[in-house]
Formats: sequence, structure tokens, C-alpha cells
Amino acid sequence: MKILLLGYGKMGKTIEKIAVDKGHVIAGKIDISNRSDMDQLSATDVDVAIEFSSPESAFENIKYCLEKGWPVVSGTTGWLEHRSEIESLCKEKGGAFFYASNYSIGVNLFFRLNRQLARLMEGQDYKVSMTEIHHIHKLDAPSGTAITLAEGVIEELNNISGWKLAPEDDNGNLQITSKREGEVPGTHIVRYDSDVDQIKISHTAHSRAGFANGAVVSAEWLVGKQGVFGMDDLLKNLD
Repeated sequence: MKILLLGYGKMGKTIEKIAVDKGHVIAGKIDISNRSDMDQLSATDVDVAIEFSSPESAFENIKYCLEKGWPVVSGTTGWLEHRSEIESLCKEKGGAFFYASNYSIGVNLFFRLNRQLARLMEGQDYKVSMTEIHHIHKLDAPSGTAITLAEGVIEELNNISGWKLAPEDDNGNLQITSKREGEVPGTHIVRYDSDVDQIKISHTAHSRAGFANGAVVSAEWLVGKQGVFGMDDLLKNLD
């Protein structure tokens, strides 16, 4: 499989190593300094693009790939106000687009656990809150993973109408505390507090390898398909 890497930071380099170890070919490595190099690639030079760039570049990168006819797997967060445009373009072009806020299989199992716990908490006297911790290079806050977790809670708890970054007013909202520390790959904690106890679930990534491997697996799965997909579609095949 010929993979175009869009974004060649630490995540892009980790994806490259895993992809090459699995026998794939890197068709190109694109970042902000050489974006024009994509124009030299033909439709047949790339089987799939994996996009982990920046919030500022993601929309144009994904749009370019879909217009070129390349399936694209994206893990960049902070650009999702344009997601409906991308999904419409994907359908218009008969293309393939796969998006996830987090490609770790463990995190996606954590998403399911989060929703199940929120469902059990409906009607109980607990206050929910969340903390996410990432490396100092992460540009957006809260993380896309934290937003996905928050959306799961909001769908299950009738007394939660949205989310807010702490320390904003939490009246009717789930408060998310975002911390940026060192080179932390990612930690997410969901807490339920009452006057008598606390229930807490957490996921801690030890490295970027879990995210990168999930992105490569998603790219392998996406090739040959048409439509808009996410991790739930992939995990159906892993159940």
C-alpha cells in the first residue's frame, strides 16, 4: 500500500515506522515546508493519505486529497467546524474519508466504557467532570478525545447540556480541565463526585505507538471503500 503522510511531526514519523514495518511504502511526506510537492503526485501514486497535520492545515489537506481521488484518514483535531463540508465533498466525489479524534483501540474501548458509566449515572446524585493532560506541543484544548468523551456523557445524562473549559461556569455543563505538561502522550480522566464517594475512570497512553498503529490499521481498512467512516465502523470488524 502506498501511503501519503500529511504532517511529518512526531506522530507522522511514528506512523511512518509502523507502516514501513508492516510492508507499506511511503509515497510522500508533506508538511508546511513542502506542501507544493503534493502537486507532483498523480492519482495512482497514492493508495491512501494519513493526515496528522495541524488545525490550520487539516481542512485544505483533506479537501485536496478527496478532490484528487485519494482515500484519507484524518486524526487532526481543532478543525471540525468544517467537517460537514468535507463529508459532503466526500459523498459528491464518491470518495472515502475516515475520521477519529483518537485512533487508539484502547481509547475507543474507553469511549464505550464512558458511555456505559454515564448511562448508569442517570438519575444518581453525582457531579461529573473531566481532566485531560497532553504534551506542551498540542495546540488545541480541550483535546478531541476529551470532546468525544464529553459528547458521550451529554447524550446519556439529561442534566448535562454541554461542556465548558474550566474554570468557566459549569452550570448545566461538564467542566473539562486541560493541562499541557512535558511530552505526555495523553491522559483522560472522567470523575463522578458525590458527598460520600468518587467514581473515576481513566485512560493513560504510554506512547504514540497505539495511536499510530490504529491510524495505519484504519488506512488498510479504508482502501477500496466509499463513504464516511469512523472507529465504530472499524471496531465492528474487531468485535
